[in-house]
Amino acid sequence: MRIEPSPNRPLRPGRYAAIDIGTVTCRLLVAEVTPDGAVEDVQRKMAICNLGEGVDETHRLSSQAIERVGAAVDGFAAEIARWSALDGIPVPTYAVATSATRDAENADEFRARLETAGVVLHVIPGGKEAAFSFAGASAAFPAQPVAVVDVGGGSTEVIAGTGGSAPAFARSFDVGCRRLTERFLHADPPAPEQLAEGRAWLHAQMDAYLDELAEAGCFAAPFVAVAGTATSCVTMRDRVREYDPALVHGAFVSSADVEALLQRLAALPLAQRRDVVGLEPRRAEVIVAGLLILQAIIERTGAPGFIVSELDILHGIVLAMASEADILQS
Repeated sequence: MRIEPSPNRPLRPGRYAAIDIGTVTCRLLVAEVTPDGAVEDVQRKMAICNLGEGVDETHRLSSQAIERVGAAVDGFAAEIARWSALDGIPVPTYAVATSATRDAENADEFRARLETAGVVLHVIPGGKEAAFSFAGASAAFPAQPVAVVDVGGGSTEVIAGTGGSAPAFARSFDVGCRRLTERFLHADPPAPEQLAEGRAWLHAQMDAYLDELAEAGCFAAPFVAVAGTATSCVTMRDRVREYDPALVHGAFVSSADVEALLQRLAALPLAQRRDVVGLEPRRAEVIVAGLLILQAIIERTGAPGFIVSELDILHGIVLAMASEADILQS
């Protein structure tokens, strides 16, 4: 992926690394800021570690989950060290943890585990998560009105404003695909009444804010959606067997596509969802809930669908690092 240079966004050239540790996935981006101010992906890695498994009920990260993420970050740190060794210049790294770690009483234990890999962890609040996500996703829409939705495992961010600027609206909801699954979707496959209860809960949490954004015209056009549920919509719909960011980035997913995917996957038991072409098997457990969240946003706002973006919170972090933005210190 590439973010084009902008005269309104001076960036310091160099190589940067960003790590995003979410409730479901753990991801690394190494990016290069070119002398003219463009941002180009150098390496991306992803592991589904399910850090937030059980956190909604226990408010604790399990030792097994901590170690799964720790092993993934050990690998990320080795890759960052390799890039640093290429020209002898250390690659600045900024690692964030989001919803699951925010909710966990033993976040310090998790932070200490990552320090063994040489990684300093920043447990960021929902507002900061929203700002990073908006910065990354909106970079492809400079000076244009844009709304961004980031469906995560424990939280969902809905942000709107002008691309390249601070968001005018930003809200992080404690609504995510793992949290929703663990609270409501207990049957295999989910029972109709469980889906209805989950849908009602989503609307109760988000509708007032979505109405505010819709009234402000933020959803007059398709919104931009980032993260695994949104990208999986494209790969499942198009039966993509080998993930290719170029096939996903910029793809449009209609409201009818989301409805069709939801009806299809909600009717399948977990074992069969794991075999769906285009779906990462380890995401099968939470994909129905993720689709419910996207559908709830589409229903309430009247949006025709969404544009999928591969530019996300990781790119927002890199932009902040390269511009020495105050958000890194706040």
